[in-house]
Amino acid sequence: MSYRRLAASAAILAAGISFLPSTAQADPATGGGQGLTTPDLVPADAMEKTKFSSPASESTLETPQAAESSLGAPQSTAPGDAAATTAEVAAVDFQVGVDAYTTSAHGIMIDTWIENLATSASVTVAWGDGATTNASYDGSGQPVSSEHTYAELGTYTVKVTVTDSATSTAVTNEVQITTEGSDYTPYGPTRLLDTRNGTGAPKLKIAKYTSAKVKIAGNGGIPAGVTAVVLNVTVTNTTSGGHVTAYADGDDRPTTSNVNFAPGQTVPNLVIVPVGANGYVNLYNGGWESVDLIADVTGYFTQSASSGYTPLAPERFVDTRNGTGTAQGQVAGYGSFNVQIAGKGKVPAAGVKAVALNVTVTNPKSDGHLTVYPSGQSAPTASNVNFTAGQTIANSVIVPVGPDGKIVVRNGGWNPADVIVDVVGYYSPTSQGAYLPFQPERLLDTRDAANWGEGPLSGRGYIPLPLSPGEPGITGFVLNSTVTNPKDNGFLAVSPDPNTMDDYLDDTATWPAAPTSSTLNWTVGKTVPNLVQASTGATGIVDFWNQSDGDADLIVDVFGMYQDN
Repeated sequence: MSYRRLAASAAILAAGISFLPSTAQADPATGGGQGLTTPDLVPADAMEKTKFSSPASESTLETPQAAESSLGAPQSTAPGDAAATTAEVAAVDFQVGVDAYTTSAHGIMIDTWIENLATSASVTVAWGDGATTNASYDGSGQPVSSEHTYAELGTYTVKVTVTDSATSTAVTNEVQITTEGSDYTPYGPTRLLDTRNGTGAPKLKIAKYTSAKVKIAGNGGIPAGVTAVVLNVTVTNTTSGGHVTAYADGDDRPTTSNVNFAPGQTVPNLVIVPVGANGYVNLYNGGWESVDLIADVTGYFTQSASSGYTPLAPERFVDTRNGTGTAQGQVAGYGSFNVQIAGKGKVPAAGVKAVALNVTVTNPKSDGHLTVYPSGQSAPTASNVNFTAGQTIANSVIVPVGPDGKIVVRNGGWNPADVIVDVVGYYSPTSQGAYLPFQPERLLDTRDAANWGEGPLSGRGYIPLPLSPGEPGITGFVLNSTVTNPKDNGFLAVSPDPNTMDDYLDDTATWPAAPTSSTLNWTVGKTVPNLVQASTGATGIVDFWNQSDGDADLIVDVFGMYQDN
């Protein structure tokens, strides 16, 4: 598996270009100038192509009769033709080599190299899924390129046939390829790691600047060959500040972070992390003191057809404060409620295997945790959101959907709490969004004056991130957003931008409607991270809103993208 890389630069689009629409500048409540950050993302160039090859020495000569048959010409059946056939085969000395490259989640490009043939020829590529393409060779020795997009991910045997136009003799070669994208399979939720009791690792806190090594492939029912895994990572029993970084075992540790914590905090965050070739991931403790780590798996990605992803603009399905989607009133301690997912909002009524959520707890009367799991099952020991009395905190959740199209939310605290559930996407066999993991990269850090000259994100303002303008096949990104140094209580909202890149360049962009859904919630002075599965909408631009009256610094890291066929 090769991971894509982004060379990210958070920079002002051009000197003298104001990002803020003129309609917004007249309203002081909408915040100050934010600038336009432009990550250097060219998907076709950013991905490291995986190469598959079959050398010319592996090519096979078909008999003239077979070649004529494939061209629709009549076959010779005269007994005396056997000696002639042998002579013709011996006389043919051209060969065919094949190089194949992944070009996208579902796409493959074939270069056909033809050796020792100075005449024209036809090139037929049978892609292994029933599709064929035809091209012409001019005798120049240059490769003939052919491209194809597969409807389903998987491994295919591609057969290339080159037929000499002068002799009608055909030479073939085959290469086995695997599409680059990965589909999702729900799993669990199941606890893979808990250093407090020795689950998945010794019963021992993780020392500073060291890692817990978590087995993924081959653990329980998780197969070999997984490319990425969805984990809910929780840090607890902290005595200093720090962060946790999740990455594939065998890779260099990235400079990005997944979970940020302060002394005494218990902090969860969802991560979608590549799995090393040996089937392990690392959870690195970047704090000054030892910590306990917990990891719960909710699904994994493989390079075979399963469930693709369809991102949605965030939509509120549940709010116990006002009775949206469930009974009005706080969820009792150790109480639970069902949430209808299938057939609600923009989620289809059938075929949904898992749903991507942002779950928020607010006004809790005691410490506790929330567990989200598919209906029809007993509550697992896994947790999704950990909270303290009076805290408002959110976390991303990917959870399998029960056979009745529902999920269950359980309050694991002793006392009541309010719960909010926003849906941001779903996984189904009919969804074509395949996941392409990147090596993690930082796209934006408003604290970094060298690449960002506008300062903190102003209260009630927003920053648009043009992640894939002009790339309609890219439907969403997996990001980690972190808010730090906030001057007021508030929340971060993330949503697709209705404006195009040209609108911003021409200074004709209009101020988007501020979303009401929350991605992460913070209190004054706290540092809070959360995973974001962001839809790119119709324009490829994603907005990050500061829904408070005070400034806050924003950090955005990218971990991968979804691309359809």
